[in-house]
Amino acid sequence: MESIDLSSPLVMGILNVTPDSFYDGGSNDSPTAIRNHIEAMLKAGASIIDIGAYSSRPGAEDVSPQEEFNRLKVALEIIRTHFPETIVSIDTFRLDVIKTVVDFFGDVIVNDISGGEYDADMIAYSAKQKLPYICMHMQGTPKTMQEKPHYDNVVTEVLAFFDEKIKEAESYGLKQFIVDPGFGFGKTVEQNYTLFNHLEDFVALKYPVLVGISHKSMIQKVLDCSTKEALNGTTILNTIALLKGAKILRVHEVKEAIEVVKIVKKFQ
Repeated sequence: MESIDLSSPLVMGILNVTPDSFYDGGSNDSPTAIRNHIEAMLKAGASIIDIGAYSSRPGAEDVSPQEEFNRLKVALEIIRTHFPETIVSIDTFRLDVIKTVVDFFGDVIVNDISGGEYDADMIAYSAKQKLPYICMHMQGTPKTMQEKPHYDNVVTEVLAFFDEKIKEAESYGLKQFIVDPGFGFGKTVEQNYTLFNHLEDFVALKYPVLVGISHKSMIQKVLDCSTKEALNGTTILNTIALLKGAKILRVHEVKEAIEVVKIVKKFQ
């Protein structure tokens, strides 16, 4: 799987198989629950299932690579058995985990929240294995990223990060590089909206842009609402993201995101 077709925007459905994710931690606690969740997202129109087995919420505790893979394996076995045509993305920053997944399951999209900062060989491996690579920007680590994040200029600094990563990816001959500005990962609410307001600058890098803002605190804090109450804000920002040129929406609720894609396509 050298690349995925992004001629039209796609919706990536989130499957957390962790006990402590900020939105749905612990809800996918059995094979039956996982299968039902995957089936519901695919029926709603998800083009990609993004599986995360390491919680990246602020302050998240560390888990071992073996435990991370053990969690992933349950979901991967279900997909292989019941939904074998599904495009799978693995939300991890560990090369060992990706290698084990590929050996066990086959080609996947690499969704690296560290943008190759945690493991310097992640981009090279993705290129060698002909895997699409999602490069996300994060300041710090999941445990520390929200402890007073600082930028002199958040837009220019994050763009500079991607300039370097794109050069690295091109040097390895990576077929598909996808840009994720990393909303909520080492950014204040104001910094998140500044980045969002300049999303066209990331689209101008000439690589597909993924936006993942589903139910994040950048919505909750503006609307003074709980995590579960942030769907309307999520839909609003997803609409703006598509109008600004985003190609992938990473979401918890697939049906609503698919409706955004349909309405924006008709509008355009």
